[in-house]
Amino acid sequence: MSRRQWLQRSGAAAAGLALAGAAPSSAAVAAPPASTVRPPFHPRDVQLARDPDTAIRLSSNENPLGPSEAARAAMATSYDEACRYPYRAYPDLINAIAEREGVSPDHVIIGAGSTEVLCMAGAAYGLDGGEVVAADPSYKGLTRYAETMGAYVHRVPLDDTMTHDLDRMDRRTTGAVKLVFVCNPNNPTGTIVPADRLRRFCEAVSHRAVVFVDEAYYELMDDAHRASMVDLVRDGHNVIVARTFSKIYGMAGLRVGYGLARPDIVERLRPYSMGSPNVLGLRAAVASLGDAAFRTMSRQKMAEARTFTYDLLDDLGLDYAPSQASFVFFRTGRPIDAVRAAMAERGVMVGRPFPPFTDWCRVSMSTMDDMQAFATALRDVMRTSTAMGG
Repeated sequence: MSRRQWLQRSGAAAAGLALAGAAPSSAAVAAPPASTVRPPFHPRDVQLARDPDTAIRLSSNENPLGPSEAARAAMATSYDEACRYPYRAYPDLINAIAEREGVSPDHVIIGAGSTEVLCMAGAAYGLDGGEVVAADPSYKGLTRYAETMGAYVHRVPLDDTMTHDLDRMDRRTTGAVKLVFVCNPNNPTGTIVPADRLRRFCEAVSHRAVVFVDEAYYELMDDAHRASMVDLVRDGHNVIVARTFSKIYGMAGLRVGYGLARPDIVERLRPYSMGSPNVLGLRAAVASLGDAAFRTMSRQKMAEARTFTYDLLDDLGLDYAPSQASFVFFRTGRPIDAVRAAMAERGVMVGRPFPPFTDWCRVSMSTMDDMQAFATALRDVMRTSTAMGG
């Protein structure tokens, strides 16, 4: 879809969002009250399914390919270490990450998934009333945890293309703000901020606050769009970049992620770590970093699923946000809770609500068999809803 087509679609979507009581324009949408932006941290989508064991799970942005063969082999040869605490396995992963990202090992911090790194930052900078700026809606791992630590979160609505409104976020970053959070690509919309624009923002704002860039879906982006902010870490800016092995590497259940930051920032985060990956996950992560062929294949499979989904949505006449992640966010025109329940009845789990876009649905990309099942279910749900006047 061209930029012009996307802007035309977003205009139509803005009008349609009146069903949800709001439009996506940053000028029109106020930050939702806190009570509407706190879905359960662990999605309970599976409870909707008639048969959780056979439900097709397109609700949590998991990679159905699972770990690569290299990662599986690394785990298989690590079973004898399972009786030991994992700390001896840390240096191998830290050194592998440092070499790949062009930083020294003291720039790297490991977490039980990148979510733990987000939580570390939420605690380190949110304690005692520290203020945080973040887009809304966006991934809430950091902001929710910061609020539990007593932080005040400034939620800045996305712009009319469902992208971070960096100008507004910049203006909101006053002297009391300690941390600015940017999820790029954004979850749940899948949209991205152009690399040069984001880099200028980080360079400017990092003089006033630490900028945290969540790059969980970085490796899944198209080549033309893939650009990390790690170079700002190398140059000594007040920037943290987070990555995860949960997405492109198919290791969500093994819980391994990492952060990259200046050594003094790493040391500020470290006391707030509350867990660690297991030794099998650490060994699998090292093997995964060296498996370029699996990364390429995983990216291609997700891109194929996105293209299939775009074609389906175009055929159904449904608006969607062009995605650079492992999911697609599309407008159903119906309350998302009703759509989720109807899809679950047909054995397909889709994403939770993301206010204020309460008639939009986030669907995770999966195997083509799963996507075909999703297409069949969605066609049926949309046809049934139309027939009922929904």
